[in-house]
Amino acid sequence: IGASISGSHNWNLVGGNVTEGNSLTTGLSYNQTVFDNFKTDAQIESARAAAEIAEHQIRNTEQNILLEVIKAYMSVLSDRQMVALRQENMAFFQAQLQSARDRLEVGEGTRIDVAQAEARLAQGEATYRAAQSNLEISQATFQRYVGAAPGKLDPGHNFSRLIPASLQAAIAEAEIGHPAILLAKAAIRAAQAGFDVAKASGGPSATVTGRLGQQWTVDGGNQDGISASLGFNITVPLYAGGAIGASVRKANIEQIKSEVDAMSTYDQIREAVISAWAGIQSADAQISAANAAVSAGRTVLDGVIQERDLGTRTTLDVLNAQAELTTAREGLINASTNKVVATFSLLSAMGHLTATDLGL
Repeated sequence: IGASISGSHNWNLVGGNVTEGNSLTTGLSYNQTVFDNFKTDAQIESARAAAEIAEHQIRNTEQNILLEVIKAYMSVLSDRQMVALRQENMAFFQAQLQSARDRLEVGEGTRIDVAQAEARLAQGEATYRAAQSNLEISQATFQRYVGAAPGKLDPGHNFSRLIPASLQAAIAEAEIGHPAILLAKAAIRAAQAGFDVAKASGGPSATVTGRLGQQWTVDGGNQDGISASLGFNITVPLYAGGAIGASVRKANIEQIKSEVDAMSTYDQIREAVISAWAGIQSADAQISAANAAVSAGRTVLDGVIQERDLGTRTTLDVLNAQAELTTAREGLINASTNKVVATFSLLSAMGHLTATDLGL
């Protein structure tokens, strides 16, 4: 529906006589499409699918951001533990160096023991500095994602309750509710609607038009009055130089591509679920092994120190035992971190790593 107003100055030369006049016209127009080969319906469906795609993209981005925050959180936490561990390790080497020097002074040790202790202390200082550098990087990453520097962090959480009892159940939940899969389904609908729009462009269309107006003649005769018209128009495309057929073929290819992309998305999500599930199982096994290694390492270290004091072991044996214990403790830190990250990675792969699902 539209409104219009127009004015004109008219003049005519007939038989040597000139006539002229001014006119003013106002009116309302109406144009209604009554049939467009269902093109509008397809466009509406395409717009609805596009809105769903945008919504699922937001959810998917939310999951990705939350997972990166969790990784940054655990990275800071594990790096803090590494710094504390290597600082403790360096203090142990300092004590062993002092012990080796004292034993040398009383004639119970050798210069080789002192040199070995000094070398291990230097190595411990280097690894301590490296751990500090890694912590600074992790803290910077944390602040980039969270917007604030990390404070007191706690590795505990209660979100393991969201993990299903079996791998197949996790895959089933992912296939139903993961936003990437829902996005792929919406993309198929959008491509199908685009194909329907392209096909409809080559079909007939019908419109109804109407007009109602008032005309005033300022001068030049008495032609004032009301005019009205009502009509219809039917259009059937016959030839467009191949443009219609090309657009249909292009839309068909895009529809096929959306279906292939959806299958790829299914495979990727399934792979992510299996990988995260395996990561949890592997982390559990590593934690058990690391706990056993740490317990045994402490016992071995205490025994080697006692044997060194009795003269049956060397300072190098003590340093090696400490190194093995430190490696076991580092393995425990890494395994514990991997368990938490794998847990939330599985929630992400299932489509449940959202503020709503986590109750944030």
